[in-house]
Amino acid sequence: MFLGTYTPRLDEKSRLILPAKFRDELGNGLVLTRGQERCLYVFSQREFERVHEQMRQAPISSRQARDYIRVFLSGASDEVPDKQGRVTIPASLREYAGLKREVAVIGAGTRAEIWDGDAWNDYLAEQEKTFSETDEEVLPGIF
Repeated sequence: MFLGTYTPRLDEKSRLILPAKFRDELGNGLVLTRGQERCLYVFSQREFERVHEQMRQAPISSRQARDYIRVFLSGASDEVPDKQGRVTIPASLREYAGLKREVAVIGAGTRAEIWDGDAWNDYLAEQEKTFSETDEEVLPGIF
């Protein structure tokens, strides 16, 4: 499970050092792709295969499903971290997420997410009130 928030920097070659706690799960390979809210999703190979299998269950007659799958998969990039745990973020994905030097890597359970540092801080500030007001209707049985 991916947990926590980390604030690495992109180096001059657009590489990101993966958080040490994420390397066991991602060290043998990962998939980067467009996420919602202009972040990048980071999946282990195994989890990406599971998500892809779920997508395959969507009816091909659903335009919304076709559109989502196209955007999601067309941006996907298989990557293997180097020995130092660095992974290169492709230019198209950096542009999509507006990544500059300062980034936030957050754990989101079954995936990690990569955000531009300022965008993550803005998102978190915007969501704080909603987070505080979340009740059982949104997450049944949790509260």
